Amino acid sequence: MKEVHNVGLVGYGMASKTFHAPLIAATPGLEIAAVSSSDPDKVHADLPGVEVVASPQALFARHDVDLVVIPTPNETHYPLAKAALAAGKHVIVDKPFTVTLSEGRLLKGHAEEAGKLLSVFHNRRWDSDFLTVRALLEARTLGRLTHFESHFDRFRPEINDRWREKPKPGSGLWYDLGPHLLDQAREAFGMPRAILLNLAKRRDGARVDDDFHALLDYDGLRVVLGASALVAADSPRFVLHGTQGSYVKHGLDPQEGWLKEGRTPTPRWGVDSRDGDLVLREGDSEAAELATHACGTLPGDYLAYYTAIRDALAGKGNNPVPVDDALAVMQLLETGLDSARQERWVKLKEGGSGLRRKY
Repeated sequence: MKEVHNVGLVGYGMASKTFHAPLIAATPGLEIAAVSSSDPDKVHADLPGVEVVASPQALFARHDVDLVVIPTPNETHYPLAKAALAAGKHVIVDKPFTVTLSEGRLLKGHAEEAGKLLSVFHNRRWDSDFLTVRALLEARTLGRLTHFESHFDRFRPEINDRWREKPKPGSGLWYDLGPHLLDQAREAFGMPRAILLNLAKRRDGARVDDDFHALLDYDGLRVVLGASALVAADSPRFVLHGTQGSYVKHGLDPQEGWLKEGRTPTPRWGVDSRDGDLVLREGDSEAAELATHACGTLPGDYLAYYTAIRDALAGKGNNPVPVDDALAVMQLLETGLDSARQERWVKLKEGGSGLRRKY
């Protein structure tokens, strides 16, 4: 087995610069060999020793590249991943996997035919707050969970000239932040029976959705997912209610902000200084009182994704986000769009058992 796997990055936009390049560089056993970009100076400002090629096709043709990472506009994910797999490369695609479920299924077939690893960068499985939520669920600290609410709110009132703000396939907030929230919910509870989605354009001049509110239907559990570009206040990130108490967490995981600042990631570096509030029932009688506790937040660890990728390439571990997980998220995204168009609950066409996992 190779000791070092060479990585090629397609493009050097925000996702490559902020997430992929620093995380790959900090992972022993992975090395950035080349970047495809029309702006070599921008790449060399951060990666002075890395070769820059003019096109993705030139990157795919390099014999020294083992793994290709595709953090490009959503509508390009399918053609680029297909071409990279055809060139014999392992592939990581940024979320969302593709812009349609059918494209995702085709890519799965291409990867199986090529015998190559295909993974999707659902990095927010390793957010500090979500890791804490999972630990609370596993310990059944809140008893039987009845309400799970997850928000990813920002205050960005201006419309920027970027592809995410334009009416193109895979643009808008549902396809930007929806995959994160849907993947976390599916990881915690499995697939729901049905989804109800409301999409809106709240900002002046908005051309794509910049606000969504989704409900997922599970047995005995309400799951509420939301995101907006017009929330200036400090809204809760997670709200959980159960038969024994509640958990509320404010503030976003700090890792994205630190990466934007240029900090070097280290294993389990994402220590969140903001504790959540844990309110628990004390005692079993009708006179039981409620007690509030500060609930320390577990460290986040985006490096865990690329560490797992390295181990999977070496035959020492599993794909951290296998294709079937990404396809489940694509199914939820598309079913949500059906719901928004019809303005009603829409059942999952397949795979939606409505049965929660062990939580």
